[in-house]
Amino acid sequence: MRQLLDSLSREQRRNQELLASLGFVLRSFTNLSRLLELVPLVAARLVGAESALLVVLRPDGRLWRDQLQASPAEHSADLLRQVASLPDSDLVNPGLSGSEAEFKRAAALDQHVRRLLEPTELFVTSVVARGQVRGRLYVFSRRSALRWSEVHRRHVQLVADLAAVGLETDSLQEDRRRHERVDRQLSIGAEIQAQLVPDHCPVIEGVDLAARCRPAFQVGGDYYDFIPTRPRQLGRRRERGRWALVVGDVMGKGVPAGLLMTLLRGMLRAEVLSGHPPDRILHDLNQLAQEDLAHSHRFVTLFYSDFDPLTRRLRFANAAHNPPLLWRRQRNRVERLDAPGLLIGLQSETTYHTESIVLEPGDVVLYYTDGVTEASGFSGDRYDEERLMASLQAACRAGLNAQGILDQLSACLDRFVGVDRQLEDDASMVVFKLREDVMLPSLPLGGGASGAGGSWVAS
Repeated sequence: MRQLLDSLSREQRRNQELLASLGFVLRSFTNLSRLLELVPLVAARLVGAESALLVVLRPDGRLWRDQLQASPAEHSADLLRQVASLPDSDLVNPGLSGSEAEFKRAAALDQHVRRLLEPTELFVTSVVARGQVRGRLYVFSRRSALRWSEVHRRHVQLVADLAAVGLETDSLQEDRRRHERVDRQLSIGAEIQAQLVPDHCPVIEGVDLAARCRPAFQVGGDYYDFIPTRPRQLGRRRERGRWALVVGDVMGKGVPAGLLMTLLRGMLRAEVLSGHPPDRILHDLNQLAQEDLAHSHRFVTLFYSDFDPLTRRLRFANAAHNPPLLWRRQRNRVERLDAPGLLIGLQSETTYHTESIVLEPGDVVLYYTDGVTEASGFSGDRYDEERLMASLQAACRAGLNAQGILDQLSACLDRFVGVDRQLEDDASMVVFKLREDVMLPSLPLGGGASGAGGSWVAS
């Protein structure tokens, strides 16, 4: 009796040491292959079997041939080679999914292994991770019959479960590495895009400017720009020259929207050098971008304007973008600047229209994207244009400069959305204020608002 008890005690210690060794490798997990090499060895020794075979499957059901393991390793090369010869077409059935597909896969795998091991007696169990069968563990003896007990079955299943934990840990680590690579790429993309968006506002005679963009993701589809129509001019001549002010938005968010907006930026900057009026620039840009946008199944809204400091005339055309808001100082009234026109990329032949207006000292123009007016608050309401107009009027009446107006508008938006809440869409604002001390040149008769830019005076 004592000998029997001693034998059982030794067997228990041995089993505990075997499981502890597997647990240690799993606890200090750095190499999946090292863990899987131990699985058939530990499984065979726990039940006193001669050999064991671990067949690992990829998440899509195909054989993971690089991770096939068997014990003893020195006598298993031929077996592993024969198992690896099983074609994936026998395991992957596109017409099946879920448990039915896993059942068929296990049956095909068992049949193949049994054929290779005949007439060997074997025990088999599944390696299951997150409810998905990721492999099969076979324990067998070629020369003697196995005497199976419930303890043996539990031990083999425990080893299979530890293998599943290792496979899932490896999968999570790979996901984390992939996410880190994506994050690095997004960071690089965000840095490149940040370099393309103006990091400061230009000096334009008589104008006070401020701008801000808040992307919903690292890379966004919002765009604003200040473009000199005669970039070779320097100093005072550049400050007094005509400038293009643009705001746009690619439908969508993230990297695809950011890439398309970067593409459009290059096209637009080249088109501005032509000196054409706003309607012609939008027409040409629409044709140039038509093929690229059609392939991406995306569209762009764009408001294009140019300002002449000498005449204080702002010309503009709109491709279905949110109309900028104009605060008239003398009237203390907010108006919308709009002109008819379809989205960029919607159809090749589109007609745009140029409108123009003469600004007075103290007037303020707010360019913005729909991420501002469509921002949702705690109650689910949208910030909407009416709230933005009221906030703009209050900020302008306070006599703030462009940066002060922008800060107050941003603060109003943050209070509405919630300071700690992320915006659902990219939100950009550009504040254009005509200084109150600007010199007023003599203007031609009929110098008010006009259609098609007919009363515009060239500098």
